[in-house]
Amino acid sequence: MTDQLTVLTDVDERIWLDTHRIEGPPEPTPSGTHNSPSIDKWTIRGGPGDGIDVVDVDNGRFSVSILPTRGMGLWKARYDALDLGWRSPVRRPVHPALVRPGDNGGSGWLSGFNELLARCGLASHGPPTTDAANGQTTTLHGNIANLPAHRVTAGIHADGELWVRGEVDETSLFGPCLRLDSKMSTRPGSNRLTLHESVTNLASGTAEFELLYHTNIGPPLLEPGSKIAAPARRVIPSSSHAASGINHWNVFAEPQTGYAEECFFLELAADQQGKTLVLLHDADACQGIALEFSVEPLPCFTLWKNTVGEADGYVAGIEPSTDLPNPRQFEREKGRLMTLEPGQTWTATIELVALVGNDEVAQQLKRISDMTPPEGIHLCPSPLESHSATT
Repeated sequence: MTDQLTVLTDVDERIWLDTHRIEGPPEPTPSGTHNSPSIDKWTIRGGPGDGIDVVDVDNGRFSVSILPTRGMGLWKARYDALDLGWRSPVRRPVHPALVRPGDNGGSGWLSGFNELLARCGLASHGPPTTDAANGQTTTLHGNIANLPAHRVTAGIHADGELWVRGEVDETSLFGPCLRLDSKMSTRPGSNRLTLHESVTNLASGTAEFELLYHTNIGPPLLEPGSKIAAPARRVIPSSSHAASGINHWNVFAEPQTGYAEECFFLELAADQQGKTLVLLHDADACQGIALEFSVEPLPCFTLWKNTVGEADGYVAGIEPSTDLPNPRQFEREKGRLMTLEPGQTWTATIELVALVGNDEVAQQLKRISDMTPPEGIHLCPSPLESHSATT
């Protein structure tokens, strides 16, 4: 088979395909049947998602749905019979035109928050605030999740790899001019989805940028007794409220109406190649989801525990990032805010891995144990001034 490439969207070339399908050769499945790996482009019609482009990628066992209209967000995924993602109170994707980031004190981003993986950034992420350095007002988690891609391509390589690539610009006169280039790929029968990510400064001057991968997991992986495993040097509560739960930071409780969210910052160790691994598994450690990434481009990590009632969004957030989700001015003062020179590009690779069976989970837990410092994980009993804007 030869490489297949299709332009699904190119605004400059006046190309937009409402529907399109690309198929690879049939692949055997564990049950003995054969599935054809495929890429399907379609468009949501009706409801708050009317007009959202969807690209479904199915490698025969692992299927994912990508939303180019929502900043190349990853809507949902499924590996064999295991559903990944969460059950947001926002039941369906919401078109960016209907999301008003400035609502509710700058937290309007939440009205479109539905995805398994939503990017936060690019000029800012974190809480609504006014940056004293430039007077700019930022809203919760920035703009990138509500910006449509202007160019989207997809294809199947000769070696069978299925891929989708999108370019999204966050630009403004007298403001940031940044481009996200995201390529998501998988191979036939694989339990992995690979994200190759880059951010480029399109402006003529130095630019700050922030990027956080808000990866959200709910039932069936999240349940009473589910755990996070991570090779952490330190676990730091983000607030005095979170500090009250530091002794069980990595264990999840049953859904509780009115639960107040908790966040913990993890300082992660890595292997000799500079890669780290974070795993969320169910109570019996028989299925899970892992994120594998290099710590150099993504040195910060946030665990978000939001075990509210299931109807209200029972969810865990596992969130690698360039810096912490504090106000941008605070991160700048602490030296964590990354910058790009004109034309410079930041790159990162994240692997999302679905795990089914005690053996698969145990193998990844062993890797995490091997990376964990021999002195163990230090649990900070209270927030640190270096890590939290309000302590």
